[in-house]
Amino acid sequence: MASPVCRSCFLLIPVCVGLTTPHAPLLAQDSNTRTSFEDQPLDPDKPLTDIPDFGVAWPDLDDVPEVPVPKPEEHSEDTVQDAQVNSTTGSDDDVKAQLLEADLAADIFQSEDSLAETGYKIEFSGIPDTIGKGFYDRFDTLSALEQYKGDDANFAQIKRRAETDRELVERLLRIEGYYDAVVRTRLASQADTVDPNDVTAIISVIAGPQYKLANIKLPGLDAAQSGDAKAFRNAFGVNIGDVINSDAITMGRTQLNTAMAENGYAFARTEDPELIVDHAERNGSLTQPVVPGGRYEFGAIQLASKELFEADHVQLIARFEEGDLYKASDVDDLRRALIATGLVSTVTLDPVRSDDPEKVDLAVNLTPAPLRTIAGELGYGTGEGLRTEVSWEHRNFFPPEGLIRLSAVAGTQEQSGGITFRRNNYRRRDNILNGRVALSNIDRPAFAARTLSISANIERQSNLIYQKRWSWSTGVELLASQERDVVGQAGRTNRQTFFIGALPATILYDASDDLLDPTKGFRVGARISPEASLQNGSFFYGRGQIDASGYFPASDNVVLAGRIRMGSIVGAGNNRIAPSRRLYSGGGGSVRGYGYQRIGPLDANNDPVGGRSLVEFSLEARVKTGFFGGNLGIVPFFDAGNIYTDPLPQFSGLRYGAGLGVRYYSDFGPIRVDVGTPVNPQPGDSRIAVYVSLGQAF
Repeated sequence: MASPVCRSCFLLIPVCVGLTTPHAPLLAQDSNTRTSFEDQPLDPDKPLTDIPDFGVAWPDLDDVPEVPVPKPEEHSEDTVQDAQVNSTTGSDDDVKAQLLEADLAADIFQSEDSLAETGYKIEFSGIPDTIGKGFYDRFDTLSALEQYKGDDANFAQIKRRAETDRELVERLLRIEGYYDAVVRTRLASQADTVDPNDVTAIISVIAGPQYKLANIKLPGLDAAQSGDAKAFRNAFGVNIGDVINSDAITMGRTQLNTAMAENGYAFARTEDPELIVDHAERNGSLTQPVVPGGRYEFGAIQLASKELFEADHVQLIARFEEGDLYKASDVDDLRRALIATGLVSTVTLDPVRSDDPEKVDLAVNLTPAPLRTIAGELGYGTGEGLRTEVSWEHRNFFPPEGLIRLSAVAGTQEQSGGITFRRNNYRRRDNILNGRVALSNIDRPAFAARTLSISANIERQSNLIYQKRWSWSTGVELLASQERDVVGQAGRTNRQTFFIGALPATILYDASDDLLDPTKGFRVGARISPEASLQNGSFFYGRGQIDASGYFPASDNVVLAGRIRMGSIVGAGNNRIAPSRRLYSGGGGSVRGYGYQRIGPLDANNDPVGGRSLVEFSLEARVKTGFFGGNLGIVPFFDAGNIYTDPLPQFSGLRYGAGLGVRYYSDFGPIRVDVGTPVNPQPGDSRIAVYVSLGQAF
C-alpha cells in the first residue's frame, strides 16, 4: 500500500502541506433527465417542490438537560501538559483525543460579559527547544493577537484572534520541519488579578517529530562545466538527513545562485523548489531544478546614453577588464560606483550576449540625476560667532565628472570666497583631482590673516559608500598672506606679509569597522608638509602630525574609544612662522571644554599665540540606551592637551576638559552634541562649550 504523501511547492516557505486525500466522487447525473433552462423557462405560478425529510425530529428545547459549568479556577494547563507527556508513547489518535479533551475543558471558561472590554497577555506552551528566534520574529510580525494587543477587545474578539494565530503557528512550525504539529489555543483566567476579565491567551503546541530530507535532487546541474557541478552542489549546502527547514532551503537556493553567478554563469537561474512530504515515513524529498547556462567572460560595455560620459569612462570605473571571468559581484560593485559619482539617480546593468560566443557584454542604462545644486548654511558657535555660507555647484561642468563650485562665507570672524574644481575617478578609479583658488579674511583671537591661496592635490580618500583601508593625498599650496601678530610684552601688534609654498601629504590606515561610527578596530594617520617662507629672507621648515585612535567594544551597548595626537614644527622659530601656520589646540575636534584654538601660550592681550608642538589625548565611553528605539546614546568624555613653543612636546601643563555628549544614531550616521567644561581653565576661558556635528568626535 502506497504511503500517503503530499507535495509542497513554495517560493520562500511552504505554507500548505498536508495529507493528500482522494477526491470526493462527483454526484452522478442522468443525461436523460438533465434539465435545460433554455428549453423550460421558469413558471412563477408553479408550487415549490417539497423538501425531503431528513428523518430526525426537531428537539424539544425544554427537555435539554443543563450542563454544569465548572468554575474557571478549576482548570489549568495540566490537561494539555498531560497530553504532551503522553505524546511520546501514545498514538497520534490518543494525543489528539487528549488535546480535544483539553480544548473542551478550556472552552468552558467564558467572561461573565462576553462584550466587556478585556485585556490579555500571550503565552506559549510546549514550543520545542530547537525553535529559533526567527519563529518568534515572524509571529510578532504576523500575529493578530500581537497586532491588536494594545487595543481594547471583548472576549469574542480575542477568541477570533487566537484562532487565527493557531493557524499561523501551524504554518510557522512547518517552516521548521514540524509537519505533524498540533496547535490549540485557549483563554485562561487570571485568578490573582483585580480585573476578572484580564485573561491570558495560551497557545499550546505538541510539535511531534521534525521531518528530515531523505532525498535531494538538483536536475540540470550536470549541465555546468566539469568540476563546477560538484562545487555548486556543495554551495547549495542542504544535505540528506538535514531537517526540512524552509529557511535553509531558501538560503541554499540563494547560495547556489550566487556561486554560479560568481563563476562565470551570467544567465544561471534556479526554478522554484518542489518538496514531497511523506507523512508515513516522516521525511521528505526535495527537488531543486537548476539552469546553469553557459560559462562566460566579460565582453564590452554598451552604454545606452552618452549624456554624462562615454563607455570608456564606465570601463575605467569598473574593477574588471574585458576577458576577465564574469562575476556578479563585480557588476554590483560597478553599480554602486556609478551611483557614488552623484551624477546618476538610477542605473541598470544587464549581461547581454556578445558576438564572441565565450563573452557577455554589459548593457548599462543610466538615468541622470540633477547636476546643479544651490546650498546654504547658517550657524553659530561660541568660539567662532555667526557664520553663513552659500554655494553653487555643477557636478559635470567639465565631463566626465568635472565639478565646479562657487562658494562664499560671511561671518563675524571669517569672510571668504572661492572657486573649486574637482574631478572624480581621475585617470583611475577613486583618484580625485582637486584645485582651488580662494580669497579670505579671517579675524580670530589667535590670529588675523588676509590670504590669497592657490592649491591643487590628488587624493584617494574614504567616503560614505567605500571605506578604504589605505587613503592618501599629496599636493601643492601657494599662499600670499598678510597677517597680524603680537610682538613684545606690551602687546604691540604689527602686520607682516608672508609668501609660503608647501607640499602637504597625508596617509591614513583605517582598520575600523565604520567611517562615521566605529565600534572596533583602530586608525593611524600621519601628515607632513615641508614649507618654504619668503619673509625678511627665505627659510624652510617642516610641519608634521601623527594621529591614532582605537575602539574597543566593552559590551553590546558600550564602546570605549581613545585618541592621541602629536604634532611638531621644526626648522624655524615660533615668531618667524606665520601665525596661520602654527599649531593650535582646543575645540570640538580637539580638547573639548575649551574654545576653538584657545589652549596654549597667551600673548599680552590674553589671546593664544600658537606653538611649534602639541599633544592631545581623549577618552570616552559611547553608551547606547534603549530610548527612541535604541537610537539615543550618551557619551561621557575626558580630554587633555597643550601647545608648546618648543619643537618637541613637553607633556607638562596639560589642560583638561570633561563633559557629557548625546548621540542620535540616524540612518546616515550619529548626530553629535557635546557639552564640555574646562577642568583647569586659563584666564578668559568660558565655563561651558557646546559642539554639534555629524559623526563621532574621532
